[in-house]
Amino acid sequence: MDGDYFFDAAVDAARSLREASKIPPTAIIGVGYGAGFGSRGNFRGRDYTPTASAEEPSSGGADRFLAYLSNTLWPELARRHPLVETGRTIAGHSLGSLLALHALFQPKPFFSRALASAPSIWWDNRSLLGLISGLRDRQQELAGSLYLGVGEYDSPSMLGDLGLLEKQLEARPFEGLRVVSERFPGRDHYDVVTDSVRAGLASLLG
Repeated sequence: MDGDYFFDAAVDAARSLREASKIPPTAIIGVGYGAGFGSRGNFRGRDYTPTASAEEPSSGGADRFLAYLSNTLWPELARRHPLVETGRTIAGHSLGSLLALHALFQPKPFFSRALASAPSIWWDNRSLLGLISGLRDRQQELAGSLYLGVGEYDSPSMLGDLGLLEKQLEARPFEGLRVVSERFPGRDHYDVVTDSVRAGLASLLG
């Protein structure tokens, strides 16, 4: 997600990991808007949010966006390139990670692996935690892998919210879900991307 900004970091990480034989051949797809954060043409506030909030009038469009990724974008990419159906991974940073988490915690997720760098769990009074809890009430199993990465100098609220997610998944784990979480020394919300993307790809694909 936010491919306009994070695509290069993901490509560099995947290339170096591949050259070191730490991951298999991997296609990196950047999904972006061609418009900066806060610009009229950037719809991350609509597309990356699972629930609607008054602070973003157009929010709550994550399910529709995920349907586009799985039903429109992926088939077109698979038509053009020799992609495999297993191991589909969704990755994001901050609000993009909110979408990645929402994509994974589905009854039958299209993306079975999620890389969530400094996830914005705070959105809509941490509504994501309730969505995950509701899914856990309905099913015990979720086959997949989750990587969580954050800088040790991120804001107390971001770190605290991530801790709440970790405790929730530890207290009521999903059978079949592998979870790896890391804090990166000396990194904050903005400069952790390179580290978290590289470590996340190695964890999820290695």
